[in-house]
Formats: sequence, structure tokens, C-alpha cells
Amino acid sequence: MLLWLAEFLQQYNTGFSVVNYLSVRAIFATITALLIALWFGPYVIKTLQQKQIGQAIRDDGPKSHLSKSGTPTMGGVMILLAIGVSTLLWGDLSNHYVWVVLLVTLATGAVGFVDDYRKVVQKNSKGLPARWKMFWQSIIAVIAGVYLYATAAGPAETTLIVPFFKDIIIDLGVFYIVLTYLVIVGSSNAVNLTDGLDGLAILPTVMVGGALGACAYLVGHVNFAEYLFLPYLDGVGEVTIFCGALVGAGIGFLWFNTYPAQVFMGDVGSLALGAALGVVAVIVRQEILLFIMGGIFVAETVSVILQVASFKLTGKRIFRMAPLHHHFELKGWPEPRVIVRFWIITLFLVLIGMATLKIR
Repeated sequence: MLLWLAEFLQQYNTGFSVVNYLSVRAIFATITALLIALWFGPYVIKTLQQKQIGQAIRDDGPKSHLSKSGTPTMGGVMILLAIGVSTLLWGDLSNHYVWVVLLVTLATGAVGFVDDYRKVVQKNSKGLPARWKMFWQSIIAVIAGVYLYATAAGPAETTLIVPFFKDIIIDLGVFYIVLTYLVIVGSSNAVNLTDGLDGLAILPTVMVGGALGACAYLVGHVNFAEYLFLPYLDGVGEVTIFCGALVGAGIGFLWFNTYPAQVFMGDVGSLALGAALGVVAVIVRQEILLFIMGGIFVAETVSVILQVASFKLTGKRIFRMAPLHHHFELKGWPEPRVIVRFWIITLFLVLIGMATLKIR
């Protein structure tokens, strides 16, 4: 929106041409989203408290969590507001990639909102039934996959890039839609499972989102893409604006979500942010890189799968409790220690993931 305004004002003052630079708009998108989250946060928390929209705590979980009962949840609305407003202000609204990532994020957030609303407002402990949650997530992911496949300008937009190897690029064809579905739905649920401790999910999301934003900038720049032996994807660089907004909104939310949390993001935030990471990874053709950088999300998901499978097959549990972060809590790790160590691991994995771009 502001890009159009700047283009109009350039005829009166050439200084407005600075807005044409993608890097400048990405920085401003980050700052804008951060300020919106910081400004809107107290209002959201106060409103949630007044309406008694508080988190219900499982009785079978760590006893230290019982004190969190009643903490405002559904704070993810401030994240989505900040991302949405900032992206609309600084993004190129004629770019279809911007609309894909934004609509997938907001649509998945709507699914999470319904789930949260049923749980905390209507006091329905089951919330949105799992089959319906998966159904709507699947619909959103398939629509995104079909649209991106149909609008692909060339084979580079539907190939699978393998990290570490510059010559291994797999043409997926129609299976691109299947991969898109798996990445978006899988990432959405993985972040949702990780969101169990104060700030545990949001900072890894910020780090991974920021790294994917850098990837979007690189593959959207013909010279950088050629230098790194990456396929040049025209227009994908604009996704950097969305990623910048995600980073700013996430840091703004962390201000209120850091231990001890004043607010939780709820499914409205975690499902949306996970889907956002997934769809961005698909667009920039870095699905495997998302798997590497989001290793904490993967580990949390795998821990749940192994726990359920082991209990059903043998009647025994592998972990003291799943997802994985609860296992370490029950081993005696204080909550802040679990959180910060998971953050450090994510930083390490993100650095490895970004290094693969050069190693290629």
C-alpha cells in the first residue's frame, strides 16, 4: 500500500524512491509489526482478562503449570493483527505470493480461533474436534498447493531443492501439491505441539521465519540466486516483507509471553504461525531446509508420535510425558532452562541451515 503511495510521491521528491528497495521495506515491516504488537498487547491482555478467557491446565501435566491456570490465552490475535497490517502496508499488493502467505496464515488462524473459542469461552474441553481441525487445515493447504502449482511460471517453482548438493534438483510435477499439503499441515501442527511453555514456540518461529525471509530475498534476487546456484524465482523476494512482519510481531508478542507469561498465543497463534512457516518454505523451495532449521518442532512432533505408538503397541511410554519439553520438566529441569536450551538448539540448527546455502 505504501509502495504505491511512494511511487506516486516520487514525481515530487526522489527521496521516496528508497521505499522501492526490498531490504528497506522489510526492515520497516519488522519495526511496524513490532510496534503494533507492543501497542496492542496490553489492550488484548486486558480484554481477555475481563472476559475471563484463560488457559485451562491439564491435571496430568507438570505440577508447576497449575499456577498458570487462568492466564489469558488467544493472544495470537495480536500476532496476526501485527503481521496482517504490516504486510499490507509495506508489501507489494500486486504480488500474488504476498496474498498466498497472508491468506494461508489468516485462514489457519481462523481455524485455531474456533478451537480456542470453543475451549475457553464455550467451556467445551474438546474444542474443535481433531477431524474437523485437520479437515480445514487440509482444505487450506490443498487450495494453496493447487493455486501455486497452477500459477507456476516455470519448472523451477515446482522442483525440490536438496541442501548441500547444487546439482540435485528433483522435478516434482503434480506431486508438488502433495508436498505442499504435507509441509503446511505438518508445520502447522508441529508448532502447535511445541507451544507448551512460556515463549518456547515463538522465538524458534521468529528465528526460522527470519531465515526463510533471507532465503526469499536470495532466490528473488537474480545475482544472489545465480551465485548460490539456487533457481531464481521472480517475485518471491516480496515474501521477505511478510517474514519481516512475522519476526517483528513475534518479538513483540514475546515481550508479553516470556517467562512468566502474561498471555499465551493459543491455537489461533500457533496453528497460524506454523502454517506460515510451511507456506513460505514451499514458495522459496526450501522444504528440507525448514525440516533442518525447525528441528525442535520436528523433535516435539516425533516425540508425540513415538509416545502414542509405543503405548498402543507395548503399553509402555518412551518419555515421561510428551511432547518432549514436558519430559525434561518431569526430569527436574526448571521451565526457563528448558525454554532457553531449546532456543539455543534452534539457533544452532538455523545457522546450520543457512550454511547449507553456501556449502552447495
